[in-house]
Amino acid sequence: MSKFQEAGLKPEIVKAVQELGFEQPTAIQEQTIPFLLSSRRDLIALAQTGTGKTAAFSLPLVHQTETDSSDVQTLILCPTRELCLQIARDIESFSKYLDIHVVAVYGGADISKQIKALNKGAHIVVGTPGRMIDLINRRKLKLANVQWVVLDEADEMLNMGFKDDLDTILAETPQEKQTLLFSATMPKEIANIAEVYMDTPHEISAGQRNTGSTNVDHQYYVVHARDRYSALKRIADMSPEIYGIIFCRTRKETKEVADKLMQDGYNADALHGDLSQAQRDHVMNRFRMKNLQLLVATDVAARGLDVNELTHVINYNLPDDIEVYIHRSGRTGRAGNTGISIAIVHMREVGRIRELERKIKNKFDRKMVPNGKDICEKQLFNLVDKVEKVEVNDHQIDQYLPDIYKKLDWLSREELIKHFVSVEFNRFLSYYKNAPDLNVKVREGGQQDKRNGNNGRRSGMKFARFSINLGGRSGLSAARLIGMINDRPKLKNIEIGKIEIQQNRSFFEVDQRFDQELLRSFKEVNIGGMPVEVKPAAQKRSGGGNYGRGRDDFKGKKRGGYNSNGRGRRNYNNSRES
Repeated sequence: MSKFQEAGLKPEIVKAVQELGFEQPTAIQEQTIPFLLSSRRDLIALAQTGTGKTAAFSLPLVHQTETDSSDVQTLILCPTRELCLQIARDIESFSKYLDIHVVAVYGGADISKQIKALNKGAHIVVGTPGRMIDLINRRKLKLANVQWVVLDEADEMLNMGFKDDLDTILAETPQEKQTLLFSATMPKEIANIAEVYMDTPHEISAGQRNTGSTNVDHQYYVVHARDRYSALKRIADMSPEIYGIIFCRTRKETKEVADKLMQDGYNADALHGDLSQAQRDHVMNRFRMKNLQLLVATDVAARGLDVNELTHVINYNLPDDIEVYIHRSGRTGRAGNTGISIAIVHMREVGRIRELERKIKNKFDRKMVPNGKDICEKQLFNLVDKVEKVEVNDHQIDQYLPDIYKKLDWLSREELIKHFVSVEFNRFLSYYKNAPDLNVKVREGGQQDKRNGNNGRRSGMKFARFSINLGGRSGLSAARLIGMINDRPKLKNIEIGKIEIQQNRSFFEVDQRFDQELLRSFKEVNIGGMPVEVKPAAQKRSGGGNYGRGRDDFKGKKRGGYNSNGRGRRNYNNSRES
């Protein structure tokens, strides 16, 4: 199937698709569409974000929809309101020449309007699990004649805690139906759903698992944790035409970073779960229209935001899951464009970069945080390029030119150019004057060069010991564990003692004054859909036994002496950028 005309789709669908500018199917579409047109067997399709999954399942379902029936024939479940609306809009575009009714149901909107739309008749219902259950309980969403159920981004629905809701909804559907499961990853919870609700499903995979787009250049910058925001600003300043998403871990951090960027004059805003639906729509529409250059977002809030022209994805913090990194980086380098995925890391996270390289089979290029001179030069020539390419509106400006010429006639050509470019250039020149070098020298393995602090335990300090239900088999390393602790909002600058990585679980020590805060911080943390369990553990006796193969013990010079910023304890008096 080299073109959509060859797929056997109705002419009305092919016409609509061509009007949208699509000619060649993507890899997932090329495999999925013929299968769904010819088979009623259940399907598991593994594909990353941005690969054309929506068209892959919706085109054949639109083709097979019986328009002379008013029953709900297709049920599509997805994790967020934004994705729900996007899928519904796409299906409406594909079916514009057919009499097919699509209804989107989601929380945060007037349910009475959604009920009214369902009562008028809906062939295809797209919705979030919570609102669907509400409508089922009210007996307004009737699923007795459903022929197809689609679980889109099923892994994300599980990560968001929708497993029980999915069980409830799927139990309401007929046993004789075709179930389609689309996911970027295949955690065991997805496999369990497939085992319970699917009948010998066919599996399709678009590309290798755990690999990123070949159109994305993966880069990382190594800085002290305290310099992360300053490095972010320099990266943005070095790319004047940047159009990207900055991913943060928490709502609080997302808001803080966005607020700082706006205060510092950047064209940025935040997208997180504390916004009202109207606020979320406003921010997302501004970003889609390119009225915003930088969107600071959490992973969950960014679901459903589909933009093909992003130049950059910036990981303000590395995520715990490799799949999350792949999701993030896959938002750039789409539709034949190239993109850049950047990770800002501290020195103890360099090991996680190496781990990502192995798993996504892509090389990360170490980049140096640009200095003030380079940034000023970049901004200056960007301004010159804008002046050269600007479209002059002669009709509007002619009336003002005589007065302007008169006011500036004392300047020579060279002086006029100097004055003009200095209007913008002076701002950067003043800001970056005497700007410090933010780069950190690291040796192989992510250790900082020239350690000179006390790397042993602080005299008299008492440590509390904890266990965590992750080990070497789940990809945990000492560096990754330090990063996880560091990324908990209220665990800044606490002392970390010995770390012991076993095969299936691990042990670590922290300053005992923070033991309760640590336990609270790790509540409701999930990695790959699996809850992370951190519990108090008995202190290991001095000279204790071997912890088994595959451990990653910090011994000798590495034992203890690490705070949650991932560096040895020492006093830092370096100046910071504001």
